[in-house]
Amino acid sequence: MKVIICGAGQVGWQIARHLSGERNDVTVVDNNADLVRRATDTLDVQGIAGHASYPDILDRAGAGDADMVIAATHSDEVNMVTCQVAHSVFAVPRKIARLRAQSYLTAIYSDLYRRDHMPIDVVISPEREVAEAALRRLSAPAAFDTETFLGGKAMLLGIQLDEDCPVLNTPLRQLTDLFSTLRAIVVGIRRKSRLFAPEPGDQLFDNDQIYVLAHSEDLERTFDIFGKPMTRQERVVIVGGGNVGLAVAEALEGRTDRLRAKVIEKNRLCAERAADALERTIVLHGDGLNMELLAEAGVDRADAILAVTDDDKTNLLASVRAKQAGCGMTIALVNDPTLLPLMEPLEIDAYINPRGTTVSSILRHIRHGRVRGVYSIGDAEAEVIEAQILSTSPLAGKRIRDIDFPEGVLVGAVMKGEEVVKPTGGTLVEEGDVIVVFSLAADVPEVERLFQVSIDFF
Repeated sequence: MKVIICGAGQVGWQIARHLSGERNDVTVVDNNADLVRRATDTLDVQGIAGHASYPDILDRAGAGDADMVIAATHSDEVNMVTCQVAHSVFAVPRKIARLRAQSYLTAIYSDLYRRDHMPIDVVISPEREVAEAALRRLSAPAAFDTETFLGGKAMLLGIQLDEDCPVLNTPLRQLTDLFSTLRAIVVGIRRKSRLFAPEPGDQLFDNDQIYVLAHSEDLERTFDIFGKPMTRQERVVIVGGGNVGLAVAEALEGRTDRLRAKVIEKNRLCAERAADALERTIVLHGDGLNMELLAEAGVDRADAILAVTDDDKTNLLASVRAKQAGCGMTIALVNDPTLLPLMEPLEIDAYINPRGTTVSSILRHIRHGRVRGVYSIGDAEAEVIEAQILSTSPLAGKRIRDIDFPEGVLVGAVMKGEEVVKPTGGTLVEEGDVIVVFSLAADVPEVERLFQVSIDFF
């Protein structure tokens, strides 16, 4: 597949890393020659320095025979024009654009992206993706990482194991015997910075970070088994009233359990906009690092604080101060992946990586076969992939034990019709089934080959 990636920032670079690692023909375009040089020096990609929306630059990048253009520059308008030029001048079949401004995303204006207007096949909104990720973290407060699959019927949970976990030193095979009715499978373990797919004889140890794929009806029981009882969220403080914080607050207002939220926003105009948009949520104007303001927001009695400003250090420090004041749970938005190792020493319970959520969203739309969902784990160390089985797939008609999966791959869930079942070696994979697999990054191309079909490219 020939792909042009416009924008060589963190998102563009990560997408290029994924696709070039799978032996696709990738060209990166960016106005910043240093970013292009970084991509070409570290990845097996070609690079063009120039404005992505210029026809001559796209021509040099090979748009004439490209299969896809991914427009992920920092400018919404450049991304939109790039897709228009790719369509009108070069007839590129598939165009994906990252758009931030909420005005472009309003449903009543969705006709804007029709083929005869501004032909964008897929619009990715980082703010909406991050807001949804934040809501998932709040719904599973004992997890440091979450993602939903199978239409919300299954959830990936990242759980940090402590010394009081009741199933430490227990082989996973034995866990299956002890909790035979539990619809949950440990698909990944990170131990001493190394992520791997476990074998049935592997045990769990203190300080392990595990990834569990669980049926949505079994979440509470899953947390209990791993020593993380679920607590009901009643009071939340949101630091940051921009697009992300506002979207989260609006979603919380719409919930039936009437969770009480307060928003702290430093910028007066943003604070006024949030106050106008929200009905029951109190909006406080001021610095989220100010202890007096945090106290006024009741952070000492809050079940969770969600720090989602556009500054990583503010989010980290606000979380630390809230924890010191007695807040039950801290969630921080962190753009810089090099800061993630600080989460544990700073005792921050969960994080949201906006670039990771955007990368996952884009990957979901470019995978081969009938892939319906992709979630990138950590620093692109692994992926959890949801895909439908078609009749021409090598998996169709085989039992899981007979499928030649790579060592770094585990099946976490299978949906037959509307029923989600816990997979075993004897589970028969049939045409129409939807399966969810955990795969280490090196094994993703092989997994994709197993899902791929001969005539359906996307």
